Amino acid sequence: MRFEGKRALVTGAAGGIGAAIVRGLRAEGARVAAADRDVAGVEADALLPGDLLDAAHADGLAEAARSALGGLDIVVNNAGVITRGPVTETSDADWALSLGVNVEAPFRICRAAIPILAAAGGGAIVNTASCWGLRPGPNHAVYCMTKAALASLTQCMGMDHAHQGIRINAVCPNEVNTPMLRTGFARRGFDPDRAVAELGLTVPLGRIAEPEDIADVVLFLASDAARYMCGSLVEVNGGKAVA
Repeated sequence: MRFEGKRALVTGAAGGIGAAIVRGLRAEGARVAAADRDVAGVEADALLPGDLLDAAHADGLAEAARSALGGLDIVVNNAGVITRGPVTETSDADWALSLGVNVEAPFRICRAAIPILAAAGGGAIVNTASCWGLRPGPNHAVYCMTKAALASLTQCMGMDHAHQGIRINAVCPNEVNTPMLRTGFARRGFDPDRAVAELGLTVPLGRIAEPEDIADVVLFLASDAARYMCGSLVEVNGGKAVA
């Protein structure tokens, strides 16, 4: 029960990784506020529906979680979107969505959460970046750029706020077997089961990640076991670099 008595905010809580994070935190004693556009069917101690592109919503999430849970100790900025294609095929709408969800929302949530955590004596923030933000990836220019921005923001905040007892780190997955990944395959005309299986053959461990593989590392970073980690970018990729 690593998180007994802890209160956590998780964004993207209805997605594959987010749902696994919520389950894991609650199974180990935390009370969780789950945030997503649609939280129907999400099991959590508080539900915070809303659009992260709404600046006021993003600005208010940390305080809403603190109010609902009676305090705030952990923030997991897990929500994200994937825009595919080179910049020449990226629309203004794609750009705005990617920057808004992947960069601006975590920035706003962290900006609001850090004073709350500091006033309580410290806490942990875990951001979901990507190994695609640590090195170039083909035909994902804007996605890679936004995840690189989040990775850099994590490192800078980790340095700036360590003295307040706030540990800020990021998990950097490669491909994960989530509804978002499967929907992307289907949208491009591929059978999701076959595509996931074939993608797994490119991974040294023999399969792509399951949501729990990523959630377990998020929980580690949020726990006291990672007490000396600040500004770290932890790759969880089964041995497969971006290619």
